[in-house]
Amino acid sequence: MWSPLRSLVGWEGSRGQGPVPRIHVDEEEAELRLGRVLRDCLAEPWRQKQEILFLCIGTDRSTGDALGPLAGSQLAALEGATGGRVRVQGTLDAPVHASNLHEVVRTLREAPERPYVVAIDACLGRAENVGCLTVRPGPLLPGTGVNKTLPPVGDLQVLGVVNVGGFMEYFVLQNTRLSAVMRMVEVVSVATWHAISWLAAEEGFTLQRPPGLLGAWPLPFRSPRDRRSNPVLPESLSGAAVTRVADGGPPPPPRSRRSRKPQHP
Repeated sequence: MWSPLRSLVGWEGSRGQGPVPRIHVDEEEAELRLGRVLRDCLAEPWRQKQEILFLCIGTDRSTGDALGPLAGSQLAALEGATGGRVRVQGTLDAPVHASNLHEVVRTLREAPERPYVVAIDACLGRAENVGCLTVRPGPLLPGTGVNKTLPPVGDLQVLGVVNVGGFMEYFVLQNTRLSAVMRMVEVVSVATWHAISWLAAEEGFTLQRPPGLLGAWPLPFRSPRDRRSNPVLPESLSGAAVTRVADGGPPPPPRSRRSRKPQHP
């Protein structure tokens, strides 16, 4: 039986070849900054006419792990807009998660023309890095944040730090705020649209804006006043628990569940 706890969240710092500076989703022009990074990373395979596959890993059964399929549902419209040069796998309707990742990786390895794979996934990290997006060359190691052994995948990895890691990972994932994940989806989707649009413009054609999925496309930019100073940490993890993780101290012990006895008048 499939368990919603089998998420593919990776630990921040999955092995790569030199990360670019982190981009926080609430920074000014975060979408444009991330878009420029993606454009530079995708320029070579795009010019070589190599198919670009966005492999969005995760499941909507865990809020913190829903970054991948939510982003995939937004990016799926790029397939038609680019005439098939961009492909997307891993959406809300057809997610890529622990149960089928081995089969997906095997299919990619056996493909006659191997695509350039951009793996998008959520990860857990330090408290001060929550809300940051990182692009790194090299394969993604999914599942390391929850002690899962899964095959590495991807030529490029896009990681979003959705919450604090190091203790009670499953509880943290289940209690990550959906609004925070949606903000990261917004930045990744708009940034990817910018990157592909810029690459297409270099060849002299303009992408037709596809119809919206999960709202307008691209997603509207939010004004700074609509963004909270700490929109990611759930209320149940505020205060001392987060401070101990940030300071490197021991994690708090899990609270025992006490049975409530009925009170008689």
